[in-house]
Amino acid sequence: MVRKKGSLILCGAFLFVAWNALLLLYLWGRPPIGRLGEGDGAEPGGNEEWGLIRGKGSRVNLAGEVIQLAEEVEIQLETQKKLLKQIESYRAAWSKRKDVGKREMAVKSEAVHPPRRPPLPLKDNVDTKDQTRKHPHKSFVSLAPDAQRQSNVIETVSADKLATFVASPEVVIPILVIACDRVTVKRSLDRLIQYRPSQELYPIIVSQDCGHAETASVIGSYGSQVTHISQPDLSDIRVRPEHRKFQGYYKIARHYRWALNQVFNTFSQSTVVIVEDDLEVAPDFFEYFRAMYPILRSDPTLWCVSAWNDNGRDALIDPSKAALLHRTDFFPGLGWMLLKELWDELEPKWPSAFWDDWMRLPEQRKDRSCIRPEISRTITFGRKGVSLGQFFDQYLRYIRLNTEFVPFTKQDFSHLLKDKYDEKFIKEVYNAPLVKIEELQQGGSLRGPGPYRVKYSSRDSFKVLARNLGVMDDLKSGVPRTGYRGVVSFLHRGRRVFLAPPEGWTQYDVSWS
Repeated sequence: MVRKKGSLILCGAFLFVAWNALLLLYLWGRPPIGRLGEGDGAEPGGNEEWGLIRGKGSRVNLAGEVIQLAEEVEIQLETQKKLLKQIESYRAAWSKRKDVGKREMAVKSEAVHPPRRPPLPLKDNVDTKDQTRKHPHKSFVSLAPDAQRQSNVIETVSADKLATFVASPEVVIPILVIACDRVTVKRSLDRLIQYRPSQELYPIIVSQDCGHAETASVIGSYGSQVTHISQPDLSDIRVRPEHRKFQGYYKIARHYRWALNQVFNTFSQSTVVIVEDDLEVAPDFFEYFRAMYPILRSDPTLWCVSAWNDNGRDALIDPSKAALLHRTDFFPGLGWMLLKELWDELEPKWPSAFWDDWMRLPEQRKDRSCIRPEISRTITFGRKGVSLGQFFDQYLRYIRLNTEFVPFTKQDFSHLLKDKYDEKFIKEVYNAPLVKIEELQQGGSLRGPGPYRVKYSSRDSFKVLARNLGVMDDLKSGVPRTGYRGVVSFLHRGRRVFLAPPEGWTQYDVSWS
């Protein structure tokens, strides 16, 4: 084994020296750089000079060439240094995954060849007790002996017979933090690490764009608590002249694509929760996503789980219902989970910019929905960004962050399955008394907490009613924020209100954007 490792090291050193020697020979032996159009290694037809200045009598300035050659060699060496650092970070991650794989193989081997002695009761199982210490709020459900040994497996049953969902405690749910040049990423990472029940089950991967040294230093200060990866392509993106001011949006889309490919293809994960460097999470953030993972996995009419409520301001939510969850046709983002299968679908056609609005187009959404909470499990504290605080001052800064820990994994959320949810939702909305907005605003003639229904029938009527009721009035591909089947659910002066289209609604009108 030692001899084999020595041979590999010698081989690697030889290749590294040979590569640099070839590089130097290539750079030294190439033709001198001249003017465009003069035939000295430049493309014909131009008149601009390259960076090298020629001396009298058209003789090449040798000192200038030597300096440029040295600069190019230095750039190449710096690039190789960065690549070696990247390889080293990946090697550590791969070694960790290899160890996890060995443990999973051991579990599978045990499932195939179970011990002859009867399995210990759940309460006496040492591994389970250890998991309990790591997850003080997790619900452990008694399973048959064979089922106890099946990690990472969720049984799929018909919706009408499904009574409860239980996520295996062995499912790894990585958290991907998208970072750039905000040193305040520390606030986001501090909360994630504070509330994280297990580093093994919730590895934090921080993907940094921009090459901002101070932000990189902050991320590096967390050591082994996070995995820090860096987007290698920091170049500007060629865009149409009228889109130059949107260069930041193009770089964000490029970064998302690269980072998600790292999570799913390099680190071989099956799911991920994406947050950005200006988000703070709630105490039950991890509990929420672990409970929702099997629902997302089981229901093909869902394509994401989000921690965000666009209309999550104090006056619009019910503070007594921290456990209340909704379906929404609007892609919320801002702390959201997706599966590898969805990424495999989206990645080949990933957009060059404005990825979140692209996600809201009908051809991507395909009539699928997301789960969202009544009370947000994330808030944004970052006014600085490519949008220049467009919505922050008006909406985002007022979103309420949940502070009450909800033991989601101990609850039954089978009602969130589409068939069950739709049947109850449609009855609740269209059985609610139809009222005028003036009645809601005056409130004198209304009795009880509702729900009440306010009807809109056009894009303009929706926007007028939404503004007067205090909810966000913009639509993306015809879908209102938080809307489900065209209905926006919220509280107004303590009463549940449904801002709803006429009964018999069938589909969104994309011209309403």
